[in-house]
Amino acid sequence: MDNVRPVKVTAEAARRFFVARHFLAPARSLKGKSKGVLEVFRRYGGVQFDPLAVAGRNHDLVLHARVAGYVPAWCERLYERREIFEAYNKGLSLVPTEEFPWFRGFPTSLRVAPIIEENRDVAKRVLERIQAEGPLASADFEREHGPTKDWFGMPTNAVRAVLEAFTAGGVLGLARRDGNRRYYDLIERLLPADVVAQDVPIVERLRHKMLSRYRAHGLLGIAGGNDILGGLGAAKPDPRFPYSPGRTVLRQQLVDEGELVPVEVESLRGRRLVLPDEVGLLEAPPEPPASVAFVPPFDPVVWDRPFLGSLFGFEYVWELFIPPAKRRWGWYVLPILFRDRFVGRIEPRIEDDSVSVLDLWWEEGFVPRRTEGFVDAMRDALAAYLRFAGADKLEWPPHLAAEKRLFRLAA
Repeated sequence: MDNVRPVKVTAEAARRFFVARHFLAPARSLKGKSKGVLEVFRRYGGVQFDPLAVAGRNHDLVLHARVAGYVPAWCERLYERREIFEAYNKGLSLVPTEEFPWFRGFPTSLRVAPIIEENRDVAKRVLERIQAEGPLASADFEREHGPTKDWFGMPTNAVRAVLEAFTAGGVLGLARRDGNRRYYDLIERLLPADVVAQDVPIVERLRHKMLSRYRAHGLLGIAGGNDILGGLGAAKPDPRFPYSPGRTVLRQQLVDEGELVPVEVESLRGRRLVLPDEVGLLEAPPEPPASVAFVPPFDPVVWDRPFLGSLFGFEYVWELFIPPAKRRWGWYVLPILFRDRFVGRIEPRIEDDSVSVLDLWWEEGFVPRRTEGFVDAMRDALAAYLRFAGADKLEWPPHLAAEKRLFRLAA
């Protein structure tokens, strides 16, 4: 990588590029309903899924921030038509179906093989029933115990463990969800035969998955971070991961073949990597218009927290797992992006036919009413969020009376 001359840009250009390539300059600008949704999936390679829905599910919030008029039914229709499917990438993700051969699981991986081996009899019974009966959920089986433990060292339901292992290994897939209940079926009954039959070598799958992380973020660094590059093996060759030459080798191959281009950003330590067809945008990014987006906790925009601090001067912490007494902000809080700056945080809740704003926090020195274009952009964002939530009322707590007046929506 040292032999490849990097592109050099200013911090301002990097910020403008970052929001533009994320379809956030302006927000909610992609048209075409399902077409706009698929455009996001194809740029990112996948969108992280999280079932927590207090403010909207993560993938829906990612799409809402980018696709005009987005409602969750658009993504659900694509899922039902098998144009997207669930796979493990950076966590559980929704991925375009045509990319299944590259996201197919590894049946012999360290994560999958031991679970199947430890629960061999249960695995055999589960697979036979699904083969005979079609899609089933873990609740359709008698609960069974085995040696497999959960994160806290307690015995877990062996049926659920093998269902998830078979899914991670590419034997089963998710046929549908009923709330948070997942129904599993044989992968060959869920996806087109030509897609399932395509056999991509494991190293090529790893390269594709690594490239998908850089595709999704847009300005990810060389190191990337274990939480961002997880599932791709160790940085260097490791006997525990015999199928992987190591992340360093995979990344170097992508650079050598021109799939990624090194970049040096003013004021940032270390090189970053961008897609070759986005270099032009990086070197001449547009000035972002007055637009507000609410960014969810697993959005690629906030994956690299040190990057946010260095380039945007924004400290991002998701406080879900922090005890309430120690939180500075709140439980499910969404950063507020205005133009190419993070200017605050909002904590919304979707409750039946209304949205409640539990709290708002502005970044130091940011004054909404004195910032040109912000008030109207914030009103637009709140109105769009109400439509996304299927709500017709916006509720404010007493301590936000000034914000309620400032951002009053038209009847």
